[in-house]
Amino acid sequence: MSGSSVYVVGTFDTKGTELNFVADLIRVHGLDVTRVDLSTSGKESEAEVRPGAVAAFHPLGADAVFTGDRGSAVGAMTQAFAHFIAGRDDVAGMIGLGGSGGTALVAPAMRELRIGTPKLIVSTVASGNVAAYVGPSDITMMHSVTDVAGLNRISRVVLSNAANAMAGMARGRAEAAADTDDKPALGLTMFGVTTPCVNQLVAALSPDYDCLVFHATGIGGQSMEKLVDSGLIAGVLDVTTTEVCDLLFGGVLAATQDRFGAIARTKVPYVGSCGALDMVNFGALDSVPERYRGRNLYAHNPQVTLMRTTPSENAQMGRWIGEKLNQCEGEVRFLIPEGGVSLLDAPNLAFHDPEADAALFAALEATVKVTPQRQLIRVPAAVNDPAFVAALLTHFNDIMGEQ
Repeated sequence: MSGSSVYVVGTFDTKGTELNFVADLIRVHGLDVTRVDLSTSGKESEAEVRPGAVAAFHPLGADAVFTGDRGSAVGAMTQAFAHFIAGRDDVAGMIGLGGSGGTALVAPAMRELRIGTPKLIVSTVASGNVAAYVGPSDITMMHSVTDVAGLNRISRVVLSNAANAMAGMARGRAEAAADTDDKPALGLTMFGVTTPCVNQLVAALSPDYDCLVFHATGIGGQSMEKLVDSGLIAGVLDVTTTEVCDLLFGGVLAATQDRFGAIARTKVPYVGSCGALDMVNFGALDSVPERYRGRNLYAHNPQVTLMRTTPSENAQMGRWIGEKLNQCEGEVRFLIPEGGVSLLDAPNLAFHDPEADAALFAALEATVKVTPQRQLIRVPAAVNDPAFVAALLTHFNDIMGEQ
């Protein structure tokens, strides 16, 4: 692990005893440790990286951090630390600990690290909803049980487990680096109603590619695009863009406004489609917003209710996706499945609505600015049909062959 170090991060002015305890345990495993002090109190620090060094990475300089007001100072230090970490290439792993404030302070910087770099937060809030901290990353959260406020018979055990886990992850990660799969990685998006399509793609591509399938649950698309931004995915087969439905119409599995952003930023080879754009996702039936109660609703299971998108909604989605695709200057192929966009969008099934599909397809064609690199292709087949899969494979292989 020469040249890399496990980062132990937090506010050493208030959590120094606990952070140093963790750092010492990690060193026992023969690993280098870098302590990063994120304190904003102005107290002296013995950490390898002191607060002023981190604060200097704030876009407005260190003075924006050391304001004398705790709330604004912590928020600014959070931003500075994320910028600091984004420029590091020596992080073998990162461990932080604290309450809600300490967790919020270190989590954004952890999300800047590449997927696969060990990340662990020991936190008082780890047994609750941690989505805001973890996001699309692979952060491990460990509940501290007691408050992170000194060493006692409980905290010693929990912090020891955390330190040993971090040491094991960091060492294991280094040892596994020489034994990685040399096949290029592909990102594919899938939902239950597009599973036959994606399964066929994986079967065809697995001999030559490491196929990473992401469940299109909002965070799934974010995770895939984080890997794209990290340079870890060589190509994308974005069959299932359903998260856009939930973003625009209030569903529970929503994309962010940055959906397709990584594709534009990296120019990664991209083949996409309209998979599951016929549905907005809600929880149990009684959770569907009142304004939607008279719509075409389908109980996928007792915990999931699907709502069929209307022609006007499909036109809105077509424009939104089309505008995003126009920002992509790499090789882009977006295929339109004229026979239906999901397993439910077929004759005699719950979401069969040719008018809605036609509105989607027309809006895409009216919005996408076609170029030699950016193409929109109609295919006379449903999304899960072998003929549509064959078309996806043809276009994907063509653009990958050009790289």
